Amino acid sequence: MKRLLLLLTVSAVLFSCNKAGQNEYIISGTVKGVADGKTVVLEKQDETGQLKPIDTVKIKDGKFTIKGSAKEPEIMLLQVEALQGKVPFILENGDIEVIVDKDSIQKSKLSGTFNNDVFSKFNVDVVKFQKDSQKKMMAFQNANMAKMKAAQEAKDTVTINKLMKEYQVIQKAGMDFYVKFAESNPKALISALIVDSMLNDPSVDLARAKKIFASFSPELKKYKPGKSIQSKLDKIAKPVAAAAEVGTIAPDFSAPNPDGKSISLKESLGKVTIIDFWASWCNPCRAENPNVVAIYNEFHAKGLNIISISLDKDANKWKEAIAKDKLTWNQVSNLKDFQDPIAITYGVNAIPSTYILDAKGTIVAKDLRGAELKAKISSLLAAI
Repeated sequence: MKRLLLLLTVSAVLFSCNKAGQNEYIISGTVKGVADGKTVVLEKQDETGQLKPIDTVKIKDGKFTIKGSAKEPEIMLLQVEALQGKVPFILENGDIEVIVDKDSIQKSKLSGTFNNDVFSKFNVDVVKFQKDSQKKMMAFQNANMAKMKAAQEAKDTVTINKLMKEYQVIQKAGMDFYVKFAESNPKALISALIVDSMLNDPSVDLARAKKIFASFSPELKKYKPGKSIQSKLDKIAKPVAAAAEVGTIAPDFSAPNPDGKSISLKESLGKVTIIDFWASWCNPCRAENPNVVAIYNEFHAKGLNIISISLDKDANKWKEAIAKDKLTWNQVSNLKDFQDPIAITYGVNAIPSTYILDAKGTIVAKDLRGAELKAKISSLLAAI
């Protein structure tokens, strides 16, 4: 009898070890080949795109454990000291197992909870898909690189736009992979993140997005991405009338520049002013930037000013693009994607988008590119 009681006691201890209680998560991690005492940091990305440490633990005998409580599932990152890259996973209550591959972070394995099991399968499928997609994109680039270079040198916007549209067709075909995944996984957090991202694309198949969202579980709709989707759908259903039309005074605005200083349209006005909506992730915007830089360099001394509003969410990528593209004029951003209040005021639902103002701040033209933009700026300055 005593032996039986001892066995039952041992069994209870074994089965209760590292088992999360109600409203609790336990992350059990394994990191082979990393010295004891190295840290593992649990990180969260805030609304500005900055990473914030949530918890820090030390590795012992190649293992680490992080405990806590999550209000709802959300994407988090694990940073292991001395390793390059971070391990993305979904933090949610329950027992989460993470096997970190020190030689290839991308090969790290997740399991233990519903969303991490789905996320793990998603990552495997993505790798296979990306290999095929990359082959198609490389084939297109190799076939058209010379054409694009020649068109950029000749400022042939017709050819540039044609090639960009063909490239976008390949990209949109790739997006279908993610959409199909969301359609097949109506309870998974990753599906809500996919649909939320879909709605940032002005050319989104709205009917399809609505159908996927309608299929989501009631619980998924209550999470942050679900609420974001509902908010975007509500705004689409009740579009804001654009206050910025040709012939009207451009609405004033202000927003932080990369250094955090607030800059307004009013203080940026010149004899002629370009308001430019763009983003670091927008390929057509980046392709047009060399033309805008050339126009600015030619006409700034004669009175042309530019203020650009980025629809980025990641501050670092925004700043990197400014430096890489050599954009020397005023740059501002609220880092809110298409939910930027300036974009909403101007009725911007696609980028690149430009507004050309005269000396009084009146909008005289919209969405000109390349040679057309240069001709318009030249004629406006010549008339002054």
